[in-house]
Amino acid sequence: MTKAELEELRELWRARVTDFRASGLTGAAWCAAHQVKEHQLRYWVGKFKADTAHDSQGRDDVEPRFIPVRLDEFATEVTDKPLSVRVGPAVIEVLPGYDSDLLRDVVRTLASLC
Repeated sequence: MTKAELEELRELWRARVTDFRASGLTGAAWCAAHQVKEHQLRYWVGKFKADTAHDSQGRDDVEPRFIPVRLDEFATEVTDKPLSVRVGPAVIEVLPGYDSDLLRDVVRTLASLC
């Protein structure tokens, strides 16, 4: 292979690795979708990682990693509905902003009586 062909191959794989990382897919799933052998992807991912892991002075560069996060709708809603806490036959309704020390004391008292 000529130097130009090697550079072309390297750029092809750089684009593939970038696409793989952005896809959110597992290596196996990405390879199956792109008709690529898994060992080739692992090789190039490792190669590009090794190339960028050290700068010219030998220091490790830590690249920030972002993980996609999906929040369920119910987790982001603020509610003013009370939370019902049952201790024996007693039911305590707890609202947002409650006094945690008071709740703990009430639960202990009820637990000792029930």
